[in-house]
Amino acid sequence: MNKSFLLDLLVDPISKESFQYDAVKNLLICPISKNEYPVIESVPKIILNENDAISKSSIHNQFNSPFSYIDHYQKDAEIFDYLENSIPKASKFELKRLREAIVNEIPGDGEIVLDVGCGGGWLSEKIIPLGKKVISMDISTKNPINAVKRLKHENHAGLIADVYNIPLRENSIDCIVASEILEHVSDPEVFILKLLGVLKSNGKLIITTPYNEKLEYSLCVHCNRLTPKSAHLHSFNESNIDRFLPKKGISRSIRIFSNKYLAKIQPHLFISFFSFRLWLLLDKLFNKLIYKPCRLQLMIRKNNS
Repeated sequence: MNKSFLLDLLVDPISKESFQYDAVKNLLICPISKNEYPVIESVPKIILNENDAISKSSIHNQFNSPFSYIDHYQKDAEIFDYLENSIPKASKFELKRLREAIVNEIPGDGEIVLDVGCGGGWLSEKIIPLGKKVISMDISTKNPINAVKRLKHENHAGLIADVYNIPLRENSIDCIVASEILEHVSDPEVFILKLLGVLKSNGKLIITTPYNEKLEYSLCVHCNRLTPKSAHLHSFNESNIDRFLPKKGISRSIRIFSNKYLAKIQPHLFISFFSFRLWLLLDKLFNKLIYKPCRLQLMIRKNNS
């Protein structure tokens, strides 16, 4: 692991103390706690196997079943292609607009951006050319390693870690993006609190999630219990999202967008060439005519203490 901006931000999630890098053993070692974590292809892996410490989702409580979320998303990354090579054309355009909505909200003056659940690392490719430093973080081993391989840059670092035991200094990150993640986590309130903890004062947390999604279930062929489609555990809208947010210390805004029908016709019309702002105006018009938005975008500012 080369000396990088990431090493200065990392802390042992147990002791909250800094690391030293042992180049011979290729380990991050905390001198205080003596805890050691491997570095895999230049990407630190700082994972604690503490599944039991995280509260279960309602469906796991209902069936009294375990949720080994770390194991689940390690396997998820092995099975699914996060480069979106095979998704339908209409979905690609909807995804393009979603990503434009995210990039449009990233503060111009923020230097370090944490991409939580980085998947294929698309965000780093978009904003590192704009002068940002990006940490592509994922709970899977595969995704951050592949993201760093695809974009090798001094301002790009990978991190294999878990938000519930996030190994970053408090008040150290300028902007955090968690796109299409919140619906998957067992405890959204704790998830958001952990991210706000590492965010600087006046920093910005950008979250996107499906809007008012009707959760669908199927019967698992392995355990013979109901399992949610795409592992979505929660559905969010402008009414219920606030109950997962702190009551003080933040300000927030919400954007409801991405009309279902506009997304379907967009690839077949000149609309696909619209700028994001022009497309957004058209999207608002469609939602006034037929209210079928697909996405909720939540922007949280951490107030100065």
